[in-house]
Amino acid sequence: MNCHTAVDALFEPGRPTRLGAHFDGGGTNFAVFSQHATQVYLCLFSPDGKREERRLPLPERTGDIWHGYLPGLRPGTLYGYRADGPYAPDHGHRFNLHKLLLDPYTRELRGGFTNHPTTYGYRTDAAEADLIINPCDSAAHVPKSVVSNPDQFRPDAQNLQRPWEETQIYEAHVKGTTIRHPGIHPSLRGTFEGMAAPAMLDHLTRLGVTAVELLPVQALKSEGGLAQRGLVNYWGYNTIGFFAPEPRYFGPMGVQGFRAMVSRFHSAGIEVILDVVYNHTAEGDHLGQTLCFRGLDNAAYYRLQDGDPRHYVNDTGCGNTLDVSHPFVLRMVMDSLRFWVEVMGVDGFRFDLATTLGREAHGFDPNGGFLDALRQDPVLAGVKLIAEPWDIGPGGYQLGQFPPEFAEWNDTGRDTYRRFWRGDQESAQALGSALLGSSSVFERPGRRTWAAINYAASHDGYTLADLTCYERRHNHANGENNRDGHKANFSENFGVEGATDDPVITASRQQRQRNLLATVFLSQGTPMLLAGDEGGQSQQGNNNAYCQDNETSWIDWEALDPDMIAFTAALTRFRHDHPVLRQSQYLHGAARASDGQRDVEWRDFDGSTLDWHDPDLSGLCLHLRGCAECLKGDALRDEVLIAINRSSEDRVLDLPNPGARVWTRAIDTNRAHQGSKRETARETTLKAHTLVAFCLTGDEA
Repeated sequence: MNCHTAVDALFEPGRPTRLGAHFDGGGTNFAVFSQHATQVYLCLFSPDGKREERRLPLPERTGDIWHGYLPGLRPGTLYGYRADGPYAPDHGHRFNLHKLLLDPYTRELRGGFTNHPTTYGYRTDAAEADLIINPCDSAAHVPKSVVSNPDQFRPDAQNLQRPWEETQIYEAHVKGTTIRHPGIHPSLRGTFEGMAAPAMLDHLTRLGVTAVELLPVQALKSEGGLAQRGLVNYWGYNTIGFFAPEPRYFGPMGVQGFRAMVSRFHSAGIEVILDVVYNHTAEGDHLGQTLCFRGLDNAAYYRLQDGDPRHYVNDTGCGNTLDVSHPFVLRMVMDSLRFWVEVMGVDGFRFDLATTLGREAHGFDPNGGFLDALRQDPVLAGVKLIAEPWDIGPGGYQLGQFPPEFAEWNDTGRDTYRRFWRGDQESAQALGSALLGSSSVFERPGRRTWAAINYAASHDGYTLADLTCYERRHNHANGENNRDGHKANFSENFGVEGATDDPVITASRQQRQRNLLATVFLSQGTPMLLAGDEGGQSQQGNNNAYCQDNETSWIDWEALDPDMIAFTAALTRFRHDHPVLRQSQYLHGAARASDGQRDVEWRDFDGSTLDWHDPDLSGLCLHLRGCAECLKGDALRDEVLIAINRSSEDRVLDLPNPGARVWTRAIDTNRAHQGSKRETARETTLKAHTLVAFCLTGDEA
């Protein structure tokens, strides 16, 4: 049957209850929100998307939902909307009947985006800029929404819900992680299917990864300015479709490749966390394109400036800010989250610029509407919630202020790790806090140590290797005159900027990388590893590679250091094997009721009390026994001693009395190859610039 069979039949009122386009076996119901439109039209297209075959006014409006039902209209139909109403930018309205609009709830897109002049709601050649309406039709230059086959999107997914205490996150870009992997079939490289190919699963399992955090995979569009420079938005933080997987990552299975990827990850015991961007959209500022939300109801979907509704509130730095305080925008975001959990099987979300989502009229509010809605939703109960706890708006830095259900990216911990190993004064004191989960930042009633997402490097900034090779950013390829990217990186190049053949410098750089990795994975909290850092991936000093869809960002698997990968695997295995490194409660040196021993003790190398007031403190020992209330069985006997010598001289360490057991040197960042070594004497040597982790083993000395 042709997908347009019976389109000429009566357009029935349909139902307003479920937004989007939904086929029920006999026809398709359409429902879309617009508060200020005077009429919304459904536009049906030919199978190739080139010809608009029908334009039908939605026959009913219930509240602010426009809806209608077309008997006989089947899955595969291409469609879009047009919304009529005032074009009055000075009053916040940008309706333009000449612009074809995506369905905000579409699950599939057909066709690509362009920057054609017709896609702008205003005359781009007019002196009055966005004040003059553009009467040219945009349909030929924008993607179409697709009526989806409901069999492809049945809510039957199962989530893993692994405990936070055992979580180890691997932050990855679908294309960048897979496109150069020799163990992945060429047809699957750069795709969802490739991300969970056997070679990737083997690697991730070896690393002890329990959760893959994917950079944005919802449908997106690159900014026009990037296209003019011959670049694209590689990272993907420019969403336009909150329900549709991004087609650029489709492999042979198309949209179903995403569900297949999730299923394979789950079979390996690995959760899937999505980096999601609900703070702004790809439509940009007042001079941006009209693709979806702006044309459906600009004044409802976006936060507009008080007294100047022509312009947008720009707390995101991306031109606009979604108004999640509006009930129907909030509903769209919540419906989107539930879709990715119930239908696509996702296990958690990392919210980009999460402060924006918590903003109310009076500013950020941890009990604001969106955060409250998220916390009470039964579908989302148990999924992992991670906040990037800042934006660029007033009072935008909110580290430690999110509700207890959230973990947060711990950027203060990141900078502390870097500053300490670089040798900055007074950094040892901050490191002491970071090693115990940054309780001064995160500990509040109901919060656990896992709230701190600890990392030395992420997609945003230098890679781990580049932290040891560059002291200046090298972002010229981004086309912004090297003005973009972080200025304060707390990096060190060991005397040479960039690559070198000097074996002494190379060895020092590799040890610094091991030191940083070890500090992250031995800290209380949740460790996160940037894909490629396990083997020394470099971006040649580019610390803002958001637009580098090329070898700069793609992991060169054959160039990764196998010794560094083996070290990372040993480190994650050590963390897994020792519950005291994965406490759920904060440790403050309290005496344990079971044996009177303190749950944690700080000491100097000779066993004396540390001088925390020394600004040049460069050595410290942390003896972890753990909280008796958190540990059970054999875990109660678990003890780990972390000894750190940042100085340039070797130091003698007096080991604590092991009782009937023996201390074993399990992690030593001075060695490229790890191997356990039993310490038969009470005194042992720590090399300069080294971290060593000891554990108690055996029942007798």
